[in-house]
Amino acid sequence: MISRASAGTRNPGAEAYQARILPAVSRTFALTIPQLDARLRRVIANAYLLCRIADTIEDEQSLPADVKQQFHDRFTRVVGATEDPVSFARDLAPMLNGNTLAAERDLVTHTPDIIEVTDGFNLAQREALARCIRVMCTGMPRFERCASVAGLANMHAMDNYCYYVAGIVGQTLTDLFCDYSPRIAERREAMSALDVSFGQGLQMTNILKDFWEDRDRGVCWLPHDLFAHAGVNLEDLCRSSIPAAFGHAYTQLIGVAHTHLRNALDYTLLIPEKEVGIRRFCLIAVGLAMRTLASIQSKPGFTAAAQVKVSRQVVKKVVLMTHLFAGYSRVLQRWFGRMAEGLPVQALASDWGGLLPDPHTAWPRSESCGPTHAFTFK
Repeated sequence: MISRASAGTRNPGAEAYQARILPAVSRTFALTIPQLDARLRRVIANAYLLCRIADTIEDEQSLPADVKQQFHDRFTRVVGATEDPVSFARDLAPMLNGNTLAAERDLVTHTPDIIEVTDGFNLAQREALARCIRVMCTGMPRFERCASVAGLANMHAMDNYCYYVAGIVGQTLTDLFCDYSPRIAERREAMSALDVSFGQGLQMTNILKDFWEDRDRGVCWLPHDLFAHAGVNLEDLCRSSIPAAFGHAYTQLIGVAHTHLRNALDYTLLIPEKEVGIRRFCLIAVGLAMRTLASIQSKPGFTAAAQVKVSRQVVKKVVLMTHLFAGYSRVLQRWFGRMAEGLPVQALASDWGGLLPDPHTAWPRSESCGPTHAFTFK
């Protein structure tokens, strides 16, 4: 066990760095996290930055898969307090090349500062963060090893991928919210049935938005067999000639993402109405995802994420609406209903993990990854 700071200890320098780096690595979370009460703001900002370090390892194109696996394993131990963050940062930072954003390299270099903030949280918070990183750093390398433009095997594999990179974050939010508020903790069971779906809705929206950019770097997170069933080979797609069948299959995935986002709204509405900060944190993310999904649906032939990205005006409107109505559940339901007009709805498979009796033990599902297993989309 590495000797580190005890719970409750604060280092002003580390705290200041965390506050400074957040807007440099995420405009969205820099917008949503300040909505939270100060006690939650620190730990959720820290959780995001830990996840961003894990993402930086995954996204570094110059690192071989086995080296990424080593750094994911080491980072898991760092967050679990069994490895020194200084040596981890010293070894990883020089290996990040020009494809990694300068802010991300800076974040990796300052891993010891982020971990110093982590070490100041209570036991329940530290355990939630450690579990999140352990699951994420275990799952992401499995998909990294079989990533290609051919896509994932099937919807089960896409569900698994989304769980490892986002569903686990939904579970972590539930843990942190329940630790923060006894009233929220009373609703843990209902929230746990929806938290993986919360994360998957946001992640699927990003996957659908970023499809072409992901493809440019040699990866695709769409279910291969869904498109093959429609007569589309994901490997053969090009921007200049997009078959109509591709759009039809894409619409089905938009419907799945929409269903998850509806679950995300239901999750948010389980938060007591007086907890407007937590509600705003969730609502801004879900609202922007819903507007992005609507933009994707309205532009079936889009060939770049910039074509479907929501405008600053839309962002301002979503933020304003959440500030005005975060405490009014019925108003929120009507508002989200209007945003969702025209979006398809696709029922989730009956065995989807988040709908099982114990969603915390339902994941991960099938470990298939590449396009080798048959699947019927329902």
